[in-house]
Amino acid sequence: MNKQLLPLNQSSLEFIQIGVLKPNYIRSNLSAGIVHIGVGNFHRAHLSWYLHRLMQKNLAKDWAILGSGITEYDVNMRESLQHQDFLTTLIELDPEGNQSCEIVGPMIDYIPVEKGNHKLINAMSDSKIKIVSLTVTEGGYFLDENGGFDLKHPDIIHDINNPDIPKTVFGVMVSALKNRKENDVGPFTGLSCDNLIQNGNKLKQAVTGIAKEQNQNLSEWINENCTFPNAMVDCIVPRTGEVEINIVKKLGIEDLVPVSHENFRQWVIEDKFCKGRPPWDKVGVQFSDNVHGYEDQKIRILNGGHQILANAAELLNIETVRDAMKNKTIVNLLEKIEKEEIIPHINPVPGYTPLEYYELIAARFSNPSIQDTIRRVAFDGSSRHAGFLVPSIKDGIKNSISINGLSLAEALWARMCEGTREDGSTIEPNDPNWEKLNTCAKKSRENPLKWLEQIEIYGDSSKDEKLKVYFSKWLKMIYEQGVEKTISEYLK
Repeated sequence: MNKQLLPLNQSSLEFIQIGVLKPNYIRSNLSAGIVHIGVGNFHRAHLSWYLHRLMQKNLAKDWAILGSGITEYDVNMRESLQHQDFLTTLIELDPEGNQSCEIVGPMIDYIPVEKGNHKLINAMSDSKIKIVSLTVTEGGYFLDENGGFDLKHPDIIHDINNPDIPKTVFGVMVSALKNRKENDVGPFTGLSCDNLIQNGNKLKQAVTGIAKEQNQNLSEWINENCTFPNAMVDCIVPRTGEVEINIVKKLGIEDLVPVSHENFRQWVIEDKFCKGRPPWDKVGVQFSDNVHGYEDQKIRILNGGHQILANAAELLNIETVRDAMKNKTIVNLLEKIEKEEIIPHINPVPGYTPLEYYELIAARFSNPSIQDTIRRVAFDGSSRHAGFLVPSIKDGIKNSISINGLSLAEALWARMCEGTREDGSTIEPNDPNWEKLNTCAKKSRENPLKWLEQIEIYGDSSKDEKLKVYFSKWLKMIYEQGVEKTISEYLK
């Protein structure tokens, strides 16, 4: 290791150079009030950052975070963060090329990841824990084709039948709530930080769905006492690579897991916290009874927009979102679909009109300082298309508004899932359901309608004749004439 580098940890903080913002609070005086499941980059640049801001103001000292998780990823993250006393360097990158770094420290421990999740259940059962928050991705909520909770999934069946050794985060939460009820500790708030429409409602249906199958009284107690606020989260946070690690190294810091992010954040939450909450409103969090309006705008325009450009860019072997935004064909595709087929379904909310919000996200996508990869954005399309684009398709069918461009977006995704780019290079598996998608995509080359038979993604919209006609036309054209010619045909 370069002798000039300071390994990031509590002891080295005082030696880190001026110019890097550091915690001004004494971390040993913090006490935990939140267990967070899924300590990825987004959590550390978002919920953790907002708490850090409060702590810098000498507030929320009893709302520190215990990190947690249940996957192999979480095992590795725990090891990396434990090595540096659970500190993280955040790198803010603005469109002008300016960068600033700060070290955040609201996380004070990381619960060991183990089979059966006993330590995690015990931590959540502690009376000091008032919020259990989570970022487990859109695909982690076990949703069926109608958006309901899939009680037939093998992991859910396991948790229902084995409440003491649950596999899923929802089974863990139910087991902890059972302990809290029996020990008269009281409820906690379940706070989803994932990109899902009505994410709080979906978290509640998962928790109560398992609880009801285990014990009717427990389910009723959860319904009557726990709260699950809906929330909209918004900040572009790329995966960490050598670029981010080297930025921190240039500052003389060795951070194993730094996080870069854009210079924009928004968090809108329903103010429903059964055991209290940090005063997040003091650091820019918006509390609103109309979270659905904000999340609908963000998920359809930003997250849906990501899918539109990412699948086309992947096929053209474009590596980053910022480079995709330099391709006029892709930009024009994005703009036309957004303005004609997505924005018409969105009701305005305070702050930005839907059109203004689109213009904002187009600028954010173009940020030359953010190295957000197409592969990250295109990951888990089976959940993201279902959650981000299909709602606009359904609304278009219902309201007799064009779905021509959205059909093209779905055709581009189907072509991407075939597994090769236009230059012949291989697209590596990039979805939890990749094998199924890949098989379906190959069949769809000869019979495009095979793709729309994925009811878990398209639901009843797969029966719509216009969708069938448009999708078949575009997929055949993509294979026969290529991506850019097909998009140009749509743009005429």
